[in-house]
Amino acid sequence: MRLGEPQEKETAGREPVTACIALGANLGDAVAALHQAVHALKALPLTQVRRVSSFYKTAPLDTDSGSEAPAPGNDYINAVVALQTGLTAPALLDALQALELQAGRERPYRNAPRTLDLDLLLYGSARIDSARLTVPHPRMTQRAFVLVPLAEIAPDQVKAEQLSAVAHQAIARLDGLPDSP
Repeated sequence: MRLGEPQEKETAGREPVTACIALGANLGDAVAALHQAVHALKALPLTQVRRVSSFYKTAPLDTDSGSEAPAPGNDYINAVVALQTGLTAPALLDALQALELQAGRERPYRNAPRTLDLDLLLYGSARIDSARLTVPHPRMTQRAFVLVPLAEIAPDQVKAEQLSAVAHQAIARLDGLPDSP
């Protein structure tokens, strides 16, 4: 079995699920990294990319403590992808982490700058709370860089009051759109 390849028992006979993935990068050529990530997501087994948001530029932000604080590092490029997958949530997480590693992702400390960050935001209507994975993503409603692109491609997943709560966070849509699926 190759790195990131799902085990057959984790995928056999599963009905496809719509999952939403947040993409971000702030090291190297971040725009190219996100384009490469979209193409890599298209190549995942049992998975089809359905929608890709615009790319957005945002300042690094630390919301882990429950309050907002600027974080060190370059501005991020962010997007959200909606995909349909037959992978289980843990198998999808494994595949996302393998793609991060292939892109040179290192985790020297929490919220470190990154070549690629792929976060599983939503996995159908599932609520998952395990040691490895929490879905919906526990901090997604605190982050304009997640909610704005998510609202663009899946408006039924974002409430107006959630967008209002992050409206003060700086976010700028980049000119041009990513490749469509």
